[in-house]
Amino acid sequence: MPKQVKTVIKLNLPAGEATPAPPVGPALGQHGLPIMDFIKAYNEKTADKKGQIIPVVITVYQDNTFNFVTKLPPVSEMIKKALKLEKGSGETGRKQVGVLTKTQVEKIAEEKMADLNTEDLEAAKRIIEGSAKSMGVKVK
Repeated sequence: MPKQVKTVIKLNLPAGEATPAPPVGPALGQHGLPIMDFIKAYNEKTADKKGQIIPVVITVYQDNTFNFVTKLPPVSEMIKKALKLEKGSGETGRKQVGVLTKTQVEKIAEEKMADLNTEDLEAAKRIIEGSAKSMGVKVK
């Protein structure tokens, strides 16, 4: 018989560097989970991706056990990495912080395809372009 799911927690954490400080401690603690067990497992699984933000989906079961799945970094993180930016524009539409080429857009779309809600590369590229535009990054 499958375990009964109690709740699902979604967090964006620094790869290989998660700590019991918020948001991890409070999010897991309120469901009675062993915080350090999760942190050790997450940090081991993401150690090779240090410096990136890796989303994680934690499934908590009725018997207070859990499992988790890591996702790819958010599109905005991938764009910032491709352009070597610290952050996006604080004034989207007025102030541009960089230019993304069509090739870079396609590469990000292909990498992120598994997490996007489409299997069409053109649609995926439009999703990436939309994220870039909202960050103040122009697509050429």
